Parts: sequence; structure tokens; C-alpha cells
Amino acid sequence: MTGLQTGAPPVPGGWMSSYCCPGDSNSTSTGLTEPAEDPHGTASAAEAAGQPGGTPADPVASSAGQPGDDPAGTTAAPDRADRTTAGRRAFAALHRPGEPFVLPNAWDVASALLLAGAGFPAIGTTSLGVTAAAGLVDGQGTGRRVVVEVARQVVPRLTIPVTVDIEGGYSDDPGEVAALAAELASLGAAGINLEDGTAAGTLRPAAAQAAMLSAVVAAAPELFVNARTDTYWLHVGPQSGRRAQTIRRLRAYQDAGATGVFVPGVTDLADVAEVTRQVPLPLNVLWRPGIALTALGSAGVARVSTGSGPYRRALAAGLATALAARDGTEPPAGDLPYGDLVALLSATQPARA
Repeated sequence: MTGLQTGAPPVPGGWMSSYCCPGDSNSTSTGLTEPAEDPHGTASAAEAAGQPGGTPADPVASSAGQPGDDPAGTTAAPDRADRTTAGRRAFAALHRPGEPFVLPNAWDVASALLLAGAGFPAIGTTSLGVTAAAGLVDGQGTGRRVVVEVARQVVPRLTIPVTVDIEGGYSDDPGEVAALAAELASLGAAGINLEDGTAAGTLRPAAAQAAMLSAVVAAAPELFVNARTDTYWLHVGPQSGRRAQTIRRLRAYQDAGATGVFVPGVTDLADVAEVTRQVPLPLNVLWRPGIALTALGSAGVARVSTGSGPYRRALAAGLATALAARDGTEPPAGDLPYGDLVALLSATQPARA
């Protein structure tokens, strides 16, 4: 993570206020991810989405199993199932067309804790970050095991909702994908992303994707199912017909029971506005510098994901630090103090039986 400064005391729950967190949900200079970015992937919901007063008091769970106050309502009841249900409701409530919230994407426990500590109301996973950290290639359908394992590790460490990027479901069998969704729901996930792009760089037939979505919704109706189409991401068909093709697919996914829709790679605000006009589900787009959240809100967007951007920038910062050590220069950004990270991870260890 870049932009962090040294010198804060290693006290979980209070140290993050000492850091500068560019690009958080209060920023007005945030927008869609450039096509070169990879998408892989609550106070009131409006407040937590970046309005004044929206920073959770303690968005990470303590090792004693006593999470702090959580504006999303995820800690209102002592029972884990009640907290999970409340978190899912809060996550759905964040999706307000015209009032987009920023959903940062984590790749492990540490990154999720840092993002939660920065005040974001929910966390997503990035399939690229999760798979790359395990030495796998994103989008090839090989990451099922590691994606589930990261969800198993991350969800109990936070008191805010977590949604999981499962690429194309790691199978063409609707039953197998539905079983995966049910497994993630049993772990406490609030939602999933399910895409129609394939490892071959093509799109799964819309009818087959709709059948898969229907199976997922039937198996895990409690999840926020974000149906992603890769029409823009994969540059499918002539540009002149891409918007219409996107809308046709999203309508089919809506009919199949999707809760929200995700169109990575779309950058033209006129296209974005037409999609939100034609498809009455919350629209998720990707972040890139240069387009304001207010402009995206005017186009009807409900959610802006960072995708793999934080993960790739963390790698770039790590490489730059190593090069600075070798070359005798200063690293380009500050770091997170060792003691702070150790203290944060220690304080959020799951309670032992």
C-alpha cells in the first residue's frame, strides 16, 4: 500500500488515523479503471459510503471475539449468524444508484485489515491478487481453492461485509458453481462476483450464464450476486453494437435473479448512463484516476471497485523499495511500521476454541 507514513503508535483501532489514505471513499477525484486495469475484482449506508460520519469505529474483529461498534450493524447481535445477516443487509443497502461507494479489493488478511481500518464500509477480494500471490494465473479457472481459503481467513477478521470475486465460477456446471456460492455463504461472505468471460477470451453464452446465475441464487439466496459481463473488457463485437449487447446480457442476468451488475472496461459516461437507464439494477464499474465519483453518480453508478489496482501498486512499491536499497536512493513512499502491522494482526486473531 502506498502513501503510508511512519511514526504512528502500534495501537490497533487508532493507528490508521495517523496515515494518509489517498483514493479512499471520501475522494472526489476517483473514477473508472482504465481498460488496462484488471477488475479482478455502515452509520447509515450513505454515511459509510463516504458521507460525513461514515468511518466505522472498529471495522476489525478482536481476538477476544468482541468486535467494536460497527455502523453497518454487523456487531449489533452477539450471535454470529445474526451479525452475518445484518452485514449482508448493510452491504445491499450500500448500493444506491447515483450515490456510488468505493469498494476496495484485498488479496489477503493484512490488506483487508488495512483497508477496513481506513474506513471503507465493505471489502471485496481481487481474484488477480489472490491467485497471483499463490503463483496462479488469473482468469484461467485454477484459483478456486485459494479463493475459498482467503475468504475463510478474511471474513472472520472483519466486522464489515466481504464480497468474493470467483471469476467465472471455476466450472461450466451450474451445480458446481452453485455449490461454491453456498460454501462462501456458509463462511459468512456477503456477496460474490460472477463473470461471463472465459479462459479462452470469449464470452459464455448468455443463456448458459443466466442458468448459472439462477442456480447460484437458488443455492445461496442470501448473497449479493454481482453479475459481471465482459463485453467491454474483452472488446467483444464491433464497438457500435457493444452497448446494446451489454444491455441484452444484463437484462438476461437480471431475469436470472442477479442482485447487481458489473461492467468492467466501460469508460464512456454516455454508455454508463444508458446502461443504468435500461437495466434497473445497481451498476458496478471500475476505478481509474481522473473521473470524479460525482460524475459517475450522475450517470447512475452505485459501486466503484478498485479491482487489482491496489495489489499491483503494492507490488510496484515493493520493487521500488528493493531497487532503492540496491541503488542507495530513497524509496518513493513511506511504509507501514512493523510494530503496527504485528499489533493489528495480533489483535484480530480469531478466538481459539
